[in-house]
Amino acid sequence: MQMQPHPLLESGTDQEGPKPQETRSHCREWSRGRQRKGDRTPVQPGRASMIHIPEGETLSWQTTESSQCQSLVESSLSESSKSDSFPEGLPPDIKDWNKHQVREWALKLETPDDVSVADILFQQDINGRSLFLLDTTDLNNMGVTFGPAKLLLHARDEKLKKEELTDPTIQPGKPCKPYPFCRYHDTSSYVESSILDITESGASNFIEPCHEYKAFINTPDEAKPLKLTTDVIRFAAACMNSRTNGTIHFGIGDRPDFVHGQVLGVVVEDKESYANELKSAIDSYFDKHKRAAQMCIKPPRFVEVLNKNTTSSDKCVIEVDIVPEFTVCEENFYHTYSTKKGKKKAKDTESLPSKSFYVRDGASSRDLLACSTSTKRMEEYKKFVDNIPQLSQLRKKAEEKHLNEIRVSTQGSRLSNMITGGSLSLDKSHFERYVIVTNKSHPSHFECLGFLIELNPTAVLDFDPESAKHGLQKYFDQQSTVNLHVPANYKITEGVEDIAKKLKLTRNTSWVFCNGGIELEEPSETDQWLMEKGGSVRDVISFLCRKDVLPNKRFLVIFLLFSAVRERMDPLVETFCTFLQELRGTEQIVCIFENEKAFTCWKGLIEARCGINISGRCIYELSFAEVNGTILSLWSKNRRAIRFLPCGGGGKVPLEKKVERSLNALEVLCVNQCDGGNEDRIAMEENFYKGGKVSWWNFYFSEQPGSTPFIKRDRFDYIMETVIPDLCSLRKACVVLNLRHVPGCGGTTLAMHVLWAIRHRFRCAVLKNSNSDFVEVAEQVVKLLTHYHGEQTPKIPILLMIDDFDDMEKVLDLQQLIEKECAQKDIQSKCAQVILLNCMRSESSEMTEPTADTVFIGNNLSEKEQKMFEEKLVEIEKTHRNAETFYGFMIMKKNFKSEYIQGVVRNTLKNFHMNQKHAKLLAVLVLLNMYCKSSSLSVSLCEDFLDLQPKPVCGKIKVEDGFGKFSNFIASCSVEGKVVFQAVKMIHSSIAKQCLQELTTVHRVTKAEITDLLLTTNQLYESTQGKANLLQDVHHILVKRNFSLKEESQFSPLIQDIATETPGLEEMVLKSASKRFEKDAVIFQLLARYYYLKKKDFSEAKFWAEKAKELSKDSSYIADTSAQVLKHELKSAIANCRPESVNPENIGAFLKMAQSAIDAFRQAQTLAKKESLQRLNIQTDNSPFNTSGCLGEIQVGVLITDILKKTPVFTDDTVRHDIMSRVLCGDMKLEEVERNDPRRNKNRNYYVLLKKFEDLLSNLKYRMKLNIDYLDNLYVNLGTRFGTKDTREQVAQSELLRCFRQYAQIFCRTASHFKSEALNVKMMLFQRRQFLENTKADTYSGILNFLSEDIRAEEMEKIVGHHRFVCEKQRKPAAKDRINLIYANVVLSRIKLESQWILPYVKLQDLLYQVLREQYSLNDCLPLMFITVVLLWPQPQSPKDINLGRYISQMKSSYHEAMKEVYNGKSPILHFMLGSKPGYERLVHSGEIKRCVMTGQEEFSSMWRNGKIWKEKKVKELLCRVTGEVKSNTGRTGILADTCFPDLKVEVAPMYRSQISGYDEGSRVSFFIGFSIKGPIALDIELER
Repeated sequence: MQMQPHPLLESGTDQEGPKPQETRSHCREWSRGRQRKGDRTPVQPGRASMIHIPEGETLSWQTTESSQCQSLVESSLSESSKSDSFPEGLPPDIKDWNKHQVREWALKLETPDDVSVADILFQQDINGRSLFLLDTTDLNNMGVTFGPAKLLLHARDEKLKKEELTDPTIQPGKPCKPYPFCRYHDTSSYVESSILDITESGASNFIEPCHEYKAFINTPDEAKPLKLTTDVIRFAAACMNSRTNGTIHFGIGDRPDFVHGQVLGVVVEDKESYANELKSAIDSYFDKHKRAAQMCIKPPRFVEVLNKNTTSSDKCVIEVDIVPEFTVCEENFYHTYSTKKGKKKAKDTESLPSKSFYVRDGASSRDLLACSTSTKRMEEYKKFVDNIPQLSQLRKKAEEKHLNEIRVSTQGSRLSNMITGGSLSLDKSHFERYVIVTNKSHPSHFECLGFLIELNPTAVLDFDPESAKHGLQKYFDQQSTVNLHVPANYKITEGVEDIAKKLKLTRNTSWVFCNGGIELEEPSETDQWLMEKGGSVRDVISFLCRKDVLPNKRFLVIFLLFSAVRERMDPLVETFCTFLQELRGTEQIVCIFENEKAFTCWKGLIEARCGINISGRCIYELSFAEVNGTILSLWSKNRRAIRFLPCGGGGKVPLEKKVERSLNALEVLCVNQCDGGNEDRIAMEENFYKGGKVSWWNFYFSEQPGSTPFIKRDRFDYIMETVIPDLCSLRKACVVLNLRHVPGCGGTTLAMHVLWAIRHRFRCAVLKNSNSDFVEVAEQVVKLLTHYHGEQTPKIPILLMIDDFDDMEKVLDLQQLIEKECAQKDIQSKCAQVILLNCMRSESSEMTEPTADTVFIGNNLSEKEQKMFEEKLVEIEKTHRNAETFYGFMIMKKNFKSEYIQGVVRNTLKNFHMNQKHAKLLAVLVLLNMYCKSSSLSVSLCEDFLDLQPKPVCGKIKVEDGFGKFSNFIASCSVEGKVVFQAVKMIHSSIAKQCLQELTTVHRVTKAEITDLLLTTNQLYESTQGKANLLQDVHHILVKRNFSLKEESQFSPLIQDIATETPGLEEMVLKSASKRFEKDAVIFQLLARYYYLKKKDFSEAKFWAEKAKELSKDSSYIADTSAQVLKHELKSAIANCRPESVNPENIGAFLKMAQSAIDAFRQAQTLAKKESLQRLNIQTDNSPFNTSGCLGEIQVGVLITDILKKTPVFTDDTVRHDIMSRVLCGDMKLEEVERNDPRRNKNRNYYVLLKKFEDLLSNLKYRMKLNIDYLDNLYVNLGTRFGTKDTREQVAQSELLRCFRQYAQIFCRTASHFKSEALNVKMMLFQRRQFLENTKADTYSGILNFLSEDIRAEEMEKIVGHHRFVCEKQRKPAAKDRINLIYANVVLSRIKLESQWILPYVKLQDLLYQVLREQYSLNDCLPLMFITVVLLWPQPQSPKDINLGRYISQMKSSYHEAMKEVYNGKSPILHFMLGSKPGYERLVHSGEIKRCVMTGQEEFSSMWRNGKIWKEKKVKELLCRVTGEVKSNTGRTGILADTCFPDLKVEVAPMYRSQISGYDEGSRVSFFIGFSIKGPIALDIELER
């Protein structure tokens, strides 16, 4: 009896039934409905139902409900199948149906009550659009019962789904390959709607698998395991009998509903259940051959299906491979058996066995026993069985042939050659940088990607949108440091190198997400990627391939293709084409694939798109494990080794690559720095001895057997044994050791030698770039300090070498930021944690004043050093043939003799011709090095200029050789600019200096000519690496001035030298500079300065000043230049005006110019204050307040007095001078002067003119005094942050003093005679006030300044006497007068304690209380609160003032209010320290402390900065050590100081917050107290013993 196969088990395309949950509810409702309607087939619980499957097979569903569900599935599938093709004439889109068409469709559904349902829909005017929106509730409300409603909605949904799948507008995806046969851990995946490019097939060559596709999407969930196992058993038996490999795919569509081979995917929640079901079915279906079947039928494979945009989905394709190997199947053939259980007839259950024999017949599996009654079919069956032995032998031969196909591969050596540029060593690779392009990876790849971490790629272009979630980026981030970017970051919106700097492009790996996956950017589908993201990724590639970003021809692009690329529109293909265009060939491209199939696809796509054969640049025969091993083997042992840091006690801790790379501002020196390296010793030593910078390898080589030790300079042992131990004992988190050296004398080498020698005891590092962000540097230094220490106090300190700093303030800025970072990390400072070894050039060969933290290295070797150089030369001459060209070494060996240097330079330059390219480049390099010591030219710039064509292979021309006979003067170096690049520089500053002299004197090449060449040669500024550095260096030599107290430097040394050597040509140079820097306000400012200072061409100066202002409107310095032009024009006009030519017109012109200049200076003041307030919000901007606007206004005021003296109205005689003074004070109107002038008629024109400027004149004294006091207040109360000298400030103070003297001559003397006795009293008061003003004793800051000046005691007593007179009660003194009297007494007490003019301390306190009780102005608040805190600080035998805390709080508020415009970049000066004696003697001035140590100013400042001063015995005796406890107030840690009153505690701020970091709240500490106008300060904080 032939049974029809069950619909669920038919081969071919599935028809989808209702969803499981809907099916169950349908069954229940429908079964109830049918029983109500008299259905005579009641449901009997517990009875098993039969489901018919192919002949002879039975499967039992265990519940009646399930049985009815299954029946319903059959009928609904049948209905669905019918509905898919009817009704004829209906529009294909449901939404286009009218209500008649909806009714027609509903009638054909054959639902219960079908007519009534269709009519209800018609009566409710349901058309296609409303049908689309209906739900069960809507239908129930219309009167449709639950069962028919659910069936109707299900039919609608199936119709919609079918429409969607067959919609011609939805294009299927591109062709793809099936998952590799019989593999389970490959990384291949499918993309939804892509098309498998292999059709369903029968047996071919036995080894190539045949394929069968099952859509599997319409099968109910509960039926899926049954369907899968049945289809697999049938397909497997067919393959085994036909002896062919095969794969059956579930989740792949077929015609007519889908494109043949279309990837659909299915959702699988329980993968294990499928494997278990299949194993069970094999045992059930294969009788005696079940073991063989288990071996031939492989476990199910679940292949991931990605969305079209390559993101993960919840779908997969289920695949089962069949492998009927000869050793397993031999000559057997395989029937499948199933048991059909019949109905109970009598007492026993009869079992009727059913047998099938499947073979592959084309694209399907056919059962040769399906019609057992057919003689023809039985003959076919017997014939096939008889042929099994022959089939088995053919299978055996096919297997043997397949195993013998062993390929000999040379791709390992090809990979080694390509990835190193031919050097076969990655330590010496031709390629300096690597760029990776990659697509979707699989976790199994990650164990084979160690090489990627070691390569440390500059950039990774990642096309996997899920890379950060669970892909390559996540893996890489665990091993190394990355910066995450989107392609838009690479769009050129500003300077290219500025963008590279922001992206940290050459410092950490830049990870570019090229298809979404970051910053909420959605991934694009393959077809849409080019339109949506292609342009921005092209920007990335163009950016990376620029010559000014990555080195030309010296970077390699590696396409690391984890997933096969099969589509012509794949983003990777477009990316390859873009790189091909940008790099102009494939020499810098390597492609690595997982297998040959992936390579074949790629090769075809690239050939079709680009017309090139890429095979020679591809690696595809090596597995990723082999690729990994091959590349790793190209590193030396040293590069692969774990690097170690010391951790104290002789122990070591590893420095992981991720940690080290995160310290990208530092070059970390490890304990095992060079161990196991294979660097070229000869080349390394040659570069060093020629004059290149020393490397760690030079120290390492000198320690190897047979080598003489590295030369120890005389100061080496002193630094190691004395200076460093002393600094380590200081109680500061960060201290500075200054190593000052004459350029070229080996200072940097000595510093690095110290690091090398001490690396086992200190964690050593070198700061790579002196222009780094110091906040980041501080963070990285502390990270290195605490590495592997966790929350414990670090056990060993850091020695950080910093080089090429041109300003000591920058060094101290860095020190302060490291202190701050230590404080934030609660690192205790019981001793120094970080030592900054500051290697700084000294322009003078004379030794400066010695200090405990400064070591000087001059250019004069000791006898001992000379002897060591002689010994070293003997060794060098044995190992190096060209030792005579080692000029860097020989200059020192010859003890810097000028005759040797002159001889070398003259001999080398004897055939110099300026018309040769390499000669021009040498001249440029010499000029730059002479005026900017750290200058260099990038290798790519030199190659471009000298027409050297680099190639991405080994054996390239060394760029130094491009300089020809001058190459011995050139050394290579690495430069840390905005990008890191290779460069060349002059070998020695002495060589550069002599070269320049030789060029100018012998070869008649002037500095102006070289500078003009440098400025006008466009080729030097084209897109090459180091362009920004070159522009910066050129800008430096044009603009940077040297400031000195001895002489005013108006221009940079270069401009001044050009003006001296070739007068007038400096103007040409500056004009060329304005063209090169056409958007640079500072260069325009320089031109303005040149024209008003040098040429006295004020109209031209105004032109350039205005151009500068247009570019920098908000700069106070540019505004000041405009004002300076006007001031100098006025000054020049006055100087050129002879006495006999003075007339009202001249005076009017002068005053008009003065008014303009004053207005301009006031604008500069406004901008300066605005700038200063803005800087308060920027942590790292420590630029001080620009005082030039205030000083300029004072200077113009002095010039106005000079103008007025030229007029007959104010002729410089005694009486007229007094009148002028009163007019400028605003005490006398010009009208009154005119009325009393006996020559008023003669002077009438002057009076008319002067009245036009009366506002200017009457306010002149007030404005001058205001600015003088403002600047005095700044200079007296605020010093440089670290006590260093500020030469520019000293120059400004000298000019202010000059102006004040002229001011005093006008306003601080009087010749008036008062006749009456009453008026004589007024005159005395007036004269005393004038005396106080003349001595600057009329302000508290002026009085405090006497402490720093050597004022005689008698003069100070006179000042106190005058203040007493002013403050006598009958004079009704103001609060300010009495405050000044208090200050004067305090200052006199510090100069001459026994003076009779000093008020008793108690009386002074009484006077202070009196002032505090009365009204005082806001301007008086700060000086009053400061002196109050100083005088009322608790002491024994004095009354307690409980308001002291309030006074301190008021002082701090007043400080911030009064000084906020000027305190940025400054530090409040400590006017007094708390002494150990009572009364006035408890106020100790810094001068008294200085007298205790008897040292020079430099040494005193050094001791003050590093805290050594507090360890001096005399200082300890002089000062009072106070105790207190650490307290945290609003998140900021401070100290509550104890006083002599137990219940009175006073808050003080630590000078160095790091000294209390790490201490628990409440920790007891002791310290000294200093008083500044910002508040009391705690110094030398120690834990209380």
